[in-house]
Amino acid sequence: MGYSDFEFDVIVVGAGVMGSSTAYQLAKRGQKTLLLEQFDFLHHRGSSHGESRTIRATYPEDYYFGLVDESYRLWEQAQSEIGFKVYFKAQQFDMGPSDTKGLLSVIATCRKNAIPYQVLDHREVAERFSGRINIPEDWIGVSCELGGIIKPTKAVSMFQMLAFKNGACLKDNIKVVSINKDGDRGLKVAASNGEIFWGKKCVVTVGGWMRNLVKTVCGIELPIQPLETNVCYWRIKDGHEVEYTIGNDFPTFASYGHPYIYGTPSLEYPGLIKVAVHGGYQCNPDKRPWGPGLVPDSLKQWVEQRFKGKVDSSKPVITQLCVYSMTPDEDFVIDFLGGEFGKDVVIGGGFSGHGFKMSPAIGRILADLALIGKAKGVELKQFRIARFEENPRGNIKEYEDQVGLLKSTL
Repeated sequence: MGYSDFEFDVIVVGAGVMGSSTAYQLAKRGQKTLLLEQFDFLHHRGSSHGESRTIRATYPEDYYFGLVDESYRLWEQAQSEIGFKVYFKAQQFDMGPSDTKGLLSVIATCRKNAIPYQVLDHREVAERFSGRINIPEDWIGVSCELGGIIKPTKAVSMFQMLAFKNGACLKDNIKVVSINKDGDRGLKVAASNGEIFWGKKCVVTVGGWMRNLVKTVCGIELPIQPLETNVCYWRIKDGHEVEYTIGNDFPTFASYGHPYIYGTPSLEYPGLIKVAVHGGYQCNPDKRPWGPGLVPDSLKQWVEQRFKGKVDSSKPVITQLCVYSMTPDEDFVIDFLGGEFGKDVVIGGGFSGHGFKMSPAIGRILADLALIGKAKGVELKQFRIARFEENPRGNIKEYEDQVGLLKSTL
């Protein structure tokens, strides 16, 4: 093999949904693209696997709306190019105590961005969902048509297939251990097996491994903490299964307060509904406990009360583990690495358990940054690395954290 077989316009390190989406965008633009993954493609050790993620436009932070709005269009576009579906439409329903700042900020975001929504009291919620959701008298609900479910593993596979179809080179079981400037040859990307690749530009999207790799590459310590989170599926009681299925007017949902709880209609497992706490335990991504995970009593109570006893709340029948890459402010890190690398190395990380839905737009943005040095049509100031130098907590917000940091009993 000649040198040209190891020389690329852009090397993407990390083939979860962000890296795979970026590789698709780059290859589609005619760039000679290499996508590297340290484990098998579609592995279950990170954040980009499983059977469902929600997509919603209702965010407390108004700066996410543009990314979600673009992603809705790009999910549809990618589906049309591959020929199968990964995005399934549903409503989104947010609920919580009427004085919850995060929920009130959701309403403000809807107003600011002209997102159609309805605010419902507890009686209107019971009527709207035919008694399938029950909220206390001092709660409100926010109903919005812009919801839905993404199939994660299928979506990652879709982006990888489209990247390959457009000429990208895909290599798994290649662990990158260093990235260096190499004179006129650009960037030298070395793997643990001794292979070396050269690229004009590099995009790093390694999820829970971001902090370690970036520190190795340039000495910067990014405040990105891996959390192991526990996804729970609950059995719908006999005779009520059809009431909670997707396509039967049952929404994706989020419940504000402590804990913040989210879920999806029954889709991947017949007769089961996904309801989980948005939080997790600090972990080392290479030495995870892989335990069954605790199910808080508050989650069991929520399932019992919100679904009026139609779902068995005694315990989940399936639990699955996933990793969040948490930043202190729960916002993303999308930026140039800077220093000696200037604009040659772009990083995308810290997606904090809510980035998957925006991966088509983030892939487009990371490709833009690598190729032209700026992202078209989007403001990225909230996602700069430098925000943590100005304030260790990052972006200042007027409402409570959504992701709960749980204490491990292991």
